[in-house]
Amino acid sequence: MDSAAKDKMKPTIPPGPEWPEQERAEQLARGAALKWASGIFYRPEQLARLGQYRSREVQRTCSLEARIKSVVQSYLEGVKTGVRQLAQALEAMQGVREALSQAHGLLRGMAEAAQTLEPLREQVVQHKQLWALSQLLPRLRAVPAAVAHTQTLIDAQRLLEAYVSLRELEQLQEETWAPLGGLELPVFEGLGPLAEALGQAVEAAAGAAGRLAREDPALLVAAVRVAEVDAGRTTSREQAPRDWRQRCLRALQEGLERIHFGTLPQPGPGALAEWLEALRVALPAELATAEALVAPCCPPQYKVVQLWAHTLHSSLRRCLQQLLERTELGAADTFTLLHWALHVYLGPEMMGSLELGPEADVSHLEPLLTLENVEQLEATFVAEVQASVTQWLQKALDGEAAEWGREQEPDTDPSGFYHSPMPAIVLQILEENIRVASMVSESLQQRVHDMALSELSAFLRSFSDALIRFSRDHLRGEAMVPHYVPYLLATLNHQSALSSSLSVLQPDWVAPGALAPVEAALDELQRRICRLVLEALLLELQPLFAALPSRQWLSSPELLEGVCERTARFCQDFRHVRNPAVQLLLAEAERTVVLQYLRALMQGRLVCRGADERTQAAERLRQDAAQLRELFLGLGLEESVQCAPVLLALRELLNLRDPTLLGLEVAGLRQQFPDVSEEHVSALLDLRGDVSREQRLAALSSLQVGPQPSPPTGRRALFSLVPTPAPPPSSCLPSGSCA
Repeated sequence: MDSAAKDKMKPTIPPGPEWPEQERAEQLARGAALKWASGIFYRPEQLARLGQYRSREVQRTCSLEARIKSVVQSYLEGVKTGVRQLAQALEAMQGVREALSQAHGLLRGMAEAAQTLEPLREQVVQHKQLWALSQLLPRLRAVPAAVAHTQTLIDAQRLLEAYVSLRELEQLQEETWAPLGGLELPVFEGLGPLAEALGQAVEAAAGAAGRLAREDPALLVAAVRVAEVDAGRTTSREQAPRDWRQRCLRALQEGLERIHFGTLPQPGPGALAEWLEALRVALPAELATAEALVAPCCPPQYKVVQLWAHTLHSSLRRCLQQLLERTELGAADTFTLLHWALHVYLGPEMMGSLELGPEADVSHLEPLLTLENVEQLEATFVAEVQASVTQWLQKALDGEAAEWGREQEPDTDPSGFYHSPMPAIVLQILEENIRVASMVSESLQQRVHDMALSELSAFLRSFSDALIRFSRDHLRGEAMVPHYVPYLLATLNHQSALSSSLSVLQPDWVAPGALAPVEAALDELQRRICRLVLEALLLELQPLFAALPSRQWLSSPELLEGVCERTARFCQDFRHVRNPAVQLLLAEAERTVVLQYLRALMQGRLVCRGADERTQAAERLRQDAAQLRELFLGLGLEESVQCAPVLLALRELLNLRDPTLLGLEVAGLRQQFPDVSEEHVSALLDLRGDVSREQRLAALSSLQVGPQPSPPTGRRALFSLVPTPAPPPSSCLPSGSCA
């Protein structure tokens, strides 16, 4: 390349525009120089050195210009070298472009030549396929017979031989597939169904593993070996794996489910219990068979015993869930299922048996019944038991109430006390249900215990209501009962028997105070019975007390003797009542007689006409008090709880000879009986017949002196239960005297 061409290739650098800041830079430089010079030559003595400064600046300027020229020269040489290299690269690229154009033309010519050779290539491929077929033709002719033979082996359950034959056919298929370029021959169309038939035979053998392990273990071993060998099969063809191992394991599980849980128990009495009992026997036997017979026929990685245990557990759990969803269980079936699932299943009789290995442990798996299932079953059991208990208690009550109208007196025990089996039956029903519930769980036991207490309280209320109806019908004459009072006394013994035996419903785990509602109901029942008995006593005594007090009463003890005789005759049946109820009954009877006595005194039927009659009345009160005391002592009532001494206190009020001292006696009476009122004192003063208005007011005022005294310990109110007659209306005119 000549110099002219080189010069032509050299790039020309066009003159660029002036630097827009050059002028401003020069101005700044000149200004800085002037400022420097003015500072240096400000004083005249420094002007002498002007020549030195000028020469120094000239040298510095020359040095800077030399350095600038050197830098510019170096830059220009670099630019020249770069321009030269760019020119050389341009020449090389033009050469490469020309070479690529020539290669492209050659390749186009070769492609056209290759298209002319395509028929020849197809002929070569066909020739190769025909040659391969000619080599494999003898073996291909035998394929249909081999397929039929393999099917025969499968039908004869010769699984290993069938699998070997199948693999030979599949190997032949692979050998023909590659040479034929992936072409599938019609002769191999039967291999897919044949392989599926063998897989189903393996599945069927695995599904009957338990039976085959006992009857034909060789067939089970063959099926497992076929599944294991096929799991390691490799193929050059793009085929999905048959996965016979998983199908085999799945068949093992489905076979167990089909044998033991194929059908749910049908609704019916005892059907669930029989089904669970059959499982109690069958499941441990199945696990023992798996450990002794099936496990040796399978590879260790199958973990046959664990697989068996987990399959049986999960299948049983699913079966129980289905049972609970579709069936409403009664109390017996509910108890059976709860007890079986919570205790028997994991107990030593089944999955917790020492004869089973650790692989059969299912305690770490999900429980057979969820917490919701247990809650639902317990609620169902309690509801069913409650309905049954209610029915039984009602029957017991109806049977007891039916005996109250008998012609015979109540039955007695060997000790002579009125007796009935009803209290024992009631407590036995409740205690037995609590004991049965304790066999399941503490929560169910607590629920049944609460239910039992509730039902017992309801029974006691029903018992009390039945007594009220019994008494009402008798008193109205709708149903005359020959032995009304004895049967009331018999019910009092029933209440005592229930109270004394209530401890059987309070085991150690029951919280204190749980029996308080039942105890309160028993106390209320006792009060109700006593009230009915005392009402019957009042019916007999009221006609006798109608003539007391009277002139005859002052002169003769016959009136009170009649009361005592009638009371003694009424209370003679109390001997058939057990302690402590008999003491309570005697105390209430004695208190009732005294209250009737006090009511009679307060009616104002008698006014003493002189000191002799007052003395007679006081003496009569003393004798009557002694007679009542002897009567009830003879009946067995302790003297310390008797109320008859109140008559002696009233005797002192009547026996007082000086009316001016009545205030002291009234104050003493108030100390002994704080519930005495002004009306009671006025009635007693009226009985004296010698008290003036001033004396009456003075005596009554003593009731207001000092604080209200508290009643003596152990003494119950008397006067507050004794009514007094209303005072007669005043007949005095405003101008008259009421003295």
